[in-house]
Amino acid sequence: MTTALAFIFGYLLGSIPFGLLLTRAAGAPDIRAIGSGNIGATNVLRTGRKGLAAATLFCDTFKGLTAVLMAKHFGLEAALAAALGAFLGHLFPAWLKFKGGKGVATYIGVLAGLYWPAALSFCVIWLAVAAASRYSSLAALIASALTPLGLWSFGLSATAALFLPLTLLLWFMHRANIGRLLNGSEGKIGAPVEPSN
Repeated sequence: MTTALAFIFGYLLGSIPFGLLLTRAAGAPDIRAIGSGNIGATNVLRTGRKGLAAATLFCDTFKGLTAVLMAKHFGLEAALAAALGAFLGHLFPAWLKFKGGKGVATYIGVLAGLYWPAALSFCVIWLAVAAASRYSSLAALIASALTPLGLWSFGLSATAALFLPLTLLLWFMHRANIGRLLNGSEGKIGAPVEPSN
């Protein structure tokens, strides 16, 4: 029962679409109609509102972190369930017809709640790859691919076992980005993006 409640709590918290709520409150364009149509921080940045993008990144990370830290009081199993719920909630929020974000910030948040050194490593890898390539998606894909391996190397087998499917889901949500990376049409960080159709 505790595990199920932790999952539900994580899902409800994770499904709060901060990117959409913040841009609406600020009078910015509907982020679902620009760029990738995604509700995450990277697409919010394409509105030209850096402050809103930073706020979205913080909130999407913090909701994952909060879900895990609160559930952690009831044990690791509850924390892992909350992490899964929060991540799925961000990707598939019921309020937006299950069309959410791609999950990078929430992935970092739940990772930080379970084992913060791994989250720090993720951010360092992301920054290094993003600085070298200027591709946000590539940075996220590489950092996430290394995360389960890093967790296993630290002896955190249960957490690593959770992050393997989370990583696969994150890659699935980035499938269009992967296609554009392969054909050379992926937008770089800071590049102007045309409105989506």
